[in-house]
This record gives sequence, structure tokens and C-alpha cells, in this order.
Amino acid sequence: MKFSTREDIDAPIQDVFDALTEFESFERSAMRRGAEEHRTDTLTEPGVGMTWRAAFRMRGRTRELDLKMVSMERPDELVIHATSSAVSGAFVIELMALSRSRTRVNIGLELTPLNLAARLFIQSLKLTKSKLTKRFKLRVAEYAQLMEERLKNRA
Repeated sequence: MKFSTREDIDAPIQDVFDALTEFESFERSAMRRGAEEHRTDTLTEPGVGMTWRAAFRMRGRTRELDLKMVSMERPDELVIHATSSAVSGAFVIELMALSRSRTRVNIGLELTPLNLAARLFIQSLKLTKSKLTKRFKLRVAEYAQLMEERLKNRA
């Protein structure tokens, strides 16, 4: 199952990439939403090989997720693979400079079931795909707006 969207941000591509690689802000945001997460690597700089372990509640159960940065090409792309006991996925962020001060962000999420129960779960999600896609696009748009405001305030 795939979700994708794109947003344009009024900021240079390098600034957008730097904001997207401020992983501490994502970690704090996840904790505010009730997820537990922690870094499991020993890297001192953001890059390929960064790993996280996360736990969150969804549909009445605690879900655990392992995340790993598998590609980080400055300033064009970030790819994070996620794996749980039932589902694996890839989260891809691609950046494209539209001008010196405007950047297009393409975000994609692909989920793949690893067992029969997960296959049924993904199938149930497909029944509400339009609703989930709207929520995904709304979240990305909200985040892009916040990022744009943050970057403007820095300048």
C-alpha cells in the first residue's frame, strides 16, 4: 500500500534538508504524541546507519517499530526503512529545488505486509485509503507550513 504527496516550501533546498535532518525535533514530536522512542546507534552526525526503536499504541495494541536510515543524499533524498513483526515499509523524502528560494518536497510511504494477519490489516486499510490519504496529505501540509514558518523566523 502506497501513500504519496508533495508540498512546496518557500525556503532554499539546503535549509529544508537541514530542517528535515533535525531528528531530535521528530523524536520530541513523537514523544508528545505518546510514542516511546530512542536512538539505538552510536553515530554522532546524522547519516546512513542511524537507527531508532519506537513503540506506540494503535488500534488498542502496543506496536513496536525499528527504523533505519538507509540513504541520505544531501540535499536531495532521505530514505528510512521501517520494520515491525508484521509490516515493513519505506519512507522516502525527495527534495527538488524549484528556484533559489523555493523547494518541492515529495514524500512517499509504502507498506508491505510480512504475514497473513498483516495482509488482512493492510487490506482493511485499503478500504479507507481515500480517508487515510487525505489525513496523510494534511499532516504533510501542516508540517511543511510549520517548517516554512520556522525557517522564515531563523532568517
